[in-house]
Amino acid sequence: MNKKSLLIIAIVGVISIIICSLCAYGIYRLVKNDESSDDSKDTSETSTNEQKTSQTTSSTDTDTAIGTKKLIFIHHSTGENWLADYDGGLGSELAGNGYFVSDTNYGWGTDSIGDSTDIGHWWNWFRGPDSSTYLEELYKEGDQNSEYARDSSDPGGENEIIMFKSCFPNSDLKGSASAQVPNISNNPLKGEASDGQYHTVANAKGIYIDLLNYFETRQNKLFVVITAPPLGSNNTDSSTAANARTFNNWLVNDWLDDYNHDNVAVFDFYDVLTNHGQSNYAEFPTDEWDDHPSTEGNLMATEEFIPFLDSAYKTWKKD
Repeated sequence: MNKKSLLIIAIVGVISIIICSLCAYGIYRLVKNDESSDDSKDTSETSTNEQKTSQTTSSTDTDTAIGTKKLIFIHHSTGENWLADYDGGLGSELAGNGYFVSDTNYGWGTDSIGDSTDIGHWWNWFRGPDSSTYLEELYKEGDQNSEYARDSSDPGGENEIIMFKSCFPNSDLKGSASAQVPNISNNPLKGEASDGQYHTVANAKGIYIDLLNYFETRQNKLFVVITAPPLGSNNTDSSTAANARTFNNWLVNDWLDDYNHDNVAVFDFYDVLTNHGQSNYAEFPTDEWDDHPSTEGNLMATEEFIPFLDSAYKTWKKD
C-alpha cells in the first residue's frame, strides 16, 4: 500500500472519530436538557404546592389564633380552677379555638353582683330591677378576673357569648323532684342563696323557666348554662344527690323543649364530673371532703366543652 492510500485511510479514521464524538455529545446534551426540564417542572410544582399549603395553613392558623368570638364567664372558685392553665386549662383552650375570654369573679360589678352566682341569684342578674345595670357592665367587660392564658388582643365590641355557672353547693337541692313548679311571682327562691329552705328542685326549675323570657329578647347573644358540679358522697345523701341528677337531666333535656330559638345551650358539667352517670356523686373531687373538681375532672370537662361550644356557636349563628 502506498503512502497516499495510508494517508487517506488515516484521514477517514480521524473524521469518523470526530463524527462519533459529536453524536455522543449531542445525545448527552439532549438527555441533560430533558432532565433539567423535568427538574424545573417538579420544582415549580413543589413550589406551587408549598405555596398553597402555606396559604391554607396561614388561613387556618389565623382563624384559630385570633379570638374574634368574645365570651364572658360568670363563675367563682370552681370556674377559676377550670380556666387556669395549671388546672383545667379551659382559658387557653378557648383562646386556641378562636375565643377571646373575659370573666367575672367575687367582688365584680355594681353591688358586687359577682359575689352572687347561686341559682336563685340568676334572677337578679337577668330579670331583677337592677339587671339592666349588671348586664350592661357584663356585656362590655373585657378584663380578666382569674389567671389564664389570653394571647390575643380584644377584638372590640360586646361579649356575644354569656357563660354562667353555679358552684357545687347548688347541687344540695331539697324537696320533691315531682313537686309543682311555682309561678315566678310566687317563687321564694328568687334572688336567694342556695343554703336556705327554698332551694328546691321545683323552685330551681321555676327560676330557669323565667330566665327564658329575657334570653328570648336577646337573640344577638348566646347564653351558655353550665350545670352545677356534684357533691361528694361525704357531703350529701342519696336522696339529695338523686334530686341533683333529676334537676340537671331536666335542664339538659327538657328545659328548652318549648323554646324556639338557638341562642341558649346547656353544658352538663355535672354529668361529666359524675363520670357520665357512674353515680350521682362527685367522681372527681379534690379530696373526700372538698368537692371542688380535681384537675383530672376539669381536664375531662375541657376536652368535652370545646366541641360542644363550637357546635352551639355554629348552630346559633345559623339561626
